[in-house]
Amino acid sequence: MSRNRDYGKSMHQLIGEMYPICRSITGNGVRETLEIIRSRIPLEVVEIPTGEKVFDWQVPKEWNINEAWIKDSAGRKIVDFADLNLHVMSYSIPVNKKVTLSELKKHLFSLPEQPGLVPHKTSYFSEHWGFCMTHNQLKALEEDTYHVYIDSSLKEGSLTYGELFIEGETREEVLISTHTCHPSLCNDNLSGISIAVHLAEQLLKQYQLRYSYRFLFIPATIGAITWLAKNEKVVDKIKYGLILSCLGDPGRSMTFKKSRSGEADIDRIVEKALSDTKGPYEIREFEPVGYDERQFCSPGFNLPVGLLMRTPYGEFPEYHTSADNPDFVRPESLADSLSKLEEILYIIEHNDSYLNQNPRCEPFLGKRGLYSLSGGKNKTNIDQEAVLWTLNYSDGEHSLLDISRKSGLSFRNIARAAEALMQIDLLKPAE
Repeated sequence: MSRNRDYGKSMHQLIGEMYPICRSITGNGVRETLEIIRSRIPLEVVEIPTGEKVFDWQVPKEWNINEAWIKDSAGRKIVDFADLNLHVMSYSIPVNKKVTLSELKKHLFSLPEQPGLVPHKTSYFSEHWGFCMTHNQLKALEEDTYHVYIDSSLKEGSLTYGELFIEGETREEVLISTHTCHPSLCNDNLSGISIAVHLAEQLLKQYQLRYSYRFLFIPATIGAITWLAKNEKVVDKIKYGLILSCLGDPGRSMTFKKSRSGEADIDRIVEKALSDTKGPYEIREFEPVGYDERQFCSPGFNLPVGLLMRTPYGEFPEYHTSADNPDFVRPESLADSLSKLEEILYIIEHNDSYLNQNPRCEPFLGKRGLYSLSGGKNKTNIDQEAVLWTLNYSDGEHSLLDISRKSGLSFRNIARAAEALMQIDLLKPAE
């Protein structure tokens, strides 16, 4: 438990470090965030130039911002980008002029249903400018002449993403991807970034990994499209994939959105991992809206990639508002989400098929120390029921995951039974 608490605190601290940075789909905020990540894990930072064709899209111009505010005629600042970067609509073009209240309101965004919160708004692919404020602020504006100022740039540059490849024993890969394009929003999606970093740190410490692991830190949508366009030659290696998002909120349940096929190994593995660990969970079918799973699962790729969350995007009131701050995400929720991911990777790494070396009736388990007269655990502390299930279904056609699902026993119990049976030559790996 203390280990989980420590990880939760560490992930929450990393979120706090990244929170003030103004990120978007391009720009220096993304680079600054990747540099923080690179101080923890050996990340490769990739720059793709503006105008590069990526399938039906083009890499957009790069956006950066230095300063922005609205002042009334007395020189008082109504909103200030320096106070909260959500106050400026992402990708706002430069502006420096005086406008009437009527004209200003055409460029203001608020949430009437949540009057005390500032919304998150973007205008990535149409040149526009705007400010976001609370609805209470908007209602309080008086007839006046207002000075609007946005010191930003939108020009030729590049799209930046980070990638980490951890080589395992096989060419087959596990893809872990999370988006880096949101400004000061913590659950969506600094939680995904923080958990991915900590998961990568753990894997880098392991000397033997069955699968290779590829971590992507990319801007949503255009980042996934760009990565896929530039890496078509390696996508066939992806055997399992997860998009990480909204993993730090206080919601008790986990949510998994399946891959497009709905029957991929990753779908079965995540469902088993969530059922084996404590806490409620929900499994949802794939739909082509959401995060980057819809790019990886597009028909031309149809990769086995699902989306792992706690409370789904758009279903918590803090979503895309100023309330998605460091106080909203919880260390204990981050730790719980990480532990669920660890269980998923445990199943991925240990799911094999075996052959029973003594398939005609049950072998005499008593002389091998794997039988207990009272049932349950035997003297080797291996679950006897797990031993019997594993022996019976180790026919080369059923994996340990299959056996675990059929028996209703935890995957770890079945895996421990298989390891014990291997040690006494009652099982061998299936060809």
